[in-house]
Order: sequence, then C-alpha cells, then structure tokens
Amino acid sequence: MLPTDCLVKLQKFCDTAAHHGYSWAWSDTCCIDKTNSVELQEAIGSMFSWYHQSALTIVHLADVSPSSVGALSNSVWFRRGWTLQELLAPHTMLFYTQDWELYMNSTAPNHRKDAIIAKELAHATGISSDHLTNFHASMDDARSKLQWAASRHTTRAEDNAYSLFGIFDLHLPVLYGEGKEKSLGRLLQEILSQSQDISILYWVGEQSSLHSCFPTNISSYQPLPCVQP
Repeated sequence: MLPTDCLVKLQKFCDTAAHHGYSWAWSDTCCIDKTNSVELQEAIGSMFSWYHQSALTIVHLADVSPSSVGALSNSVWFRRGWTLQELLAPHTMLFYTQDWELYMNSTAPNHRKDAIIAKELAHATGISSDHLTNFHASMDDARSKLQWAASRHTTRAEDNAYSLFGIFDLHLPVLYGEGKEKSLGRLLQEILSQSQDISILYWVGEQSSLHSCFPTNISSYQPLPCVQP
C-alpha cells in the first residue's frame, strides 16, 4: 500500500470513528512502533485485551466492493493470521467496504449480531456463531482454535504462532528469528502443559524436527475434506 493510500485510509477511519461519536481512535496500522522490540512485545501481549476493551472495532475490507453480497469469504482479511483475534476479541464490530460504506448497508449496531452477516461470517471462517458472539480467551477447545488459524497466513513466519497468544490467554516471549517451527512448538508445548488437552496432538502433515508429537506448520490442523464413498 502506498503512503498516500495509508493516509487516506487513516483519514477515513478517523472520520468514521467521529461519525459514531468517538473523539479518540486507535489504528494498529500506525500505532505500534515495530522497530522497538520492547513496545512490540508489549503490543503482542496486550493486543487481544485492547480489542476486547474497545467500544467499537471498525474493519475496512479494501477488496470488497459496495455492491458485493456474500463476499466475505473472498476477502483477504479473513486469510490473515492477525485478524483472527481482531475478529474474536471485540464486543462490537462493524464491517466497511472499500468505499467505506457499511457492508450490505446493514445498520445493525453490531454486525456480528446481524443474522445475515453472522451466518456469512461463520461460513467464511469456519467459526460457529456462538463463538463469534461470545468468545472468551482461554485454553478451552484448543484444537478448534488451531483449526481456525490453520488456513491463515502472516508476513513473518513466527507470527502464525504469536498471533494466537491472546486467543489462548498466553503470555510468552516474542523471539523473532526463531522460525515458525520453534514458535509453533513453544505455543503447543504451553497449551499442552497448561490444559492437558491431547486433542492438539491430532494433526496431519510434516512432523517437527524439534518435537515429533508436534507439526512443523499450523496448516497441519486444517480440517480434512469429507470424501464421499
């Protein structure tokens, strides 16, 4: 995204927040100094809580046109690793299309509780409506959470694991450079240690060279396709 595009997006975001009556707004695009390792560690450890405590979370779907219906499944936003916690943590959320119009022109105060949009969200993410509207960070149903993240991608390899710390209510060191295999292994080890949930040992794919019970990639938790006899 060009600098001018980022500025326009930020201006539209602030205008939208003001339209809803807010004097202050926070954007993860520019409000985290990623060059500061201490600030980055704090941000990753606090991100879920920040979204959970927000009065309103505004999601801009830059690849969804105003006239689109049923387009959420095709949006790249639902394939990014970090956006999983952005979807689950907030109490109130509104989706906007590329032209900053409300998705499907829905005037519902919370799009996750709009029946039509909620059904589409469940289809796009594989997450039940109950989890979408009443999610609590915990170790419960750990394998399902890993499945939700299995088809998502991040720019930095380790973020496939780091982006899940908040969802599991974990606070672990952020060690960029350790690689995806070690970061995922640390996450799984902590989940297993705290929850004793052996369901996370059920996966299909390449085994880790560091721990034979764990996979190399989080994609190993993707649900297997149903094969008709």
